Amino acid sequence: MSDQISTQTTNEAPENVAVWFEIPVRDLEKSKVFYGTVLQSDLRTEDMGNGDIAVFATRNGGVGGHLYVDRDNAGVGAQIVHMGTPDALEKSLDRAVSAGGSVVSDIITLPSGGRFAYCTDVDGNRFGLFSG
Repeated sequence: MSDQISTQTTNEAPENVAVWFEIPVRDLEKSKVFYGTVLQSDLRTEDMGNGDIAVFATRNGGVGGHLYVDRDNAGVGAQIVHMGTPDALEKSLDRAVSAGGSVVSDIITLPSGGRFAYCTDVDGNRFGLFSG
């Protein structure tokens, strides 16, 4: 039996691998002004229950993201990309662990629909796995 993990899949690839991104910031209002000025677009503030986020505007349901205050400054400079899962979120989380990564959060249910969890890869990079 091989120690290598198979990269063959039996599921159809997702339409978009990246489905969301997060940018950690120190000052949400200052960063909203910065990105709004650069992109010539207003960012919408939303209360996520554990703090406000500033959501980038998209057109026609495009892939988007948000700014959030990184209170520990541990992730400032380390963006997080959320990737769509090809099947049930739990199965993808199990595969992340089996492949040498880790799951570093509980599964989070979004008010607008979908669920995700934060993970780390074999190099310690953080990413999210999302299932709509």
